[in-house]
Amino acid sequence: MFTPDEVAGVVDLFGALTREQANAALSELAYRRGEEPPEDAIDDALAAFALVGFDHDGDRLVAPGPAAFPELPEGAEDLPHILDIDGGVVDRAAIADAAVDRLRTEAVCAATLDASNRATALVDISYDIETWGGPDLAAIRALLDTVRDGTNY
Repeated sequence: MFTPDEVAGVVDLFGALTREQANAALSELAYRRGEEPPEDAIDDALAAFALVGFDHDGDRLVAPGPAAFPELPEGAEDLPHILDIDGGVVDRAAIADAAVDRLRTEAVCAATLDASNRATALVDISYDIETWGGPDLAAIRALLDTVRDGTNY
């Protein structure tokens, strides 16, 4: 129904949203299209690093992530007026830090599970994070390369 980039596009309209607000926006958009509300769209976008979850002033927010190419789905431009949601303040440093933390966790999981396909995807995401202005992630890529090359012990 919604691609990860479309989900990122909807969230990008507001800057950042709580998960509940993002669900409401996607549900409203689905309703306007005559479709069923999406169930896994936010989880899929998070898994693809098209969205990143981060903490801000005691709230858990989602914002477009390093692997996102935000795409605004048809009809989405009216969502801020329909939902009357004030978007969250986007703290790029907090989002980048959250993306790095999640990448580290996922890299360890990929190494533990010997998941070469996921390791390959995470290497690409590491470059996206660096392009965002994140830290040098060469050490994480080295770990992921051992998984991809089958030299993980």
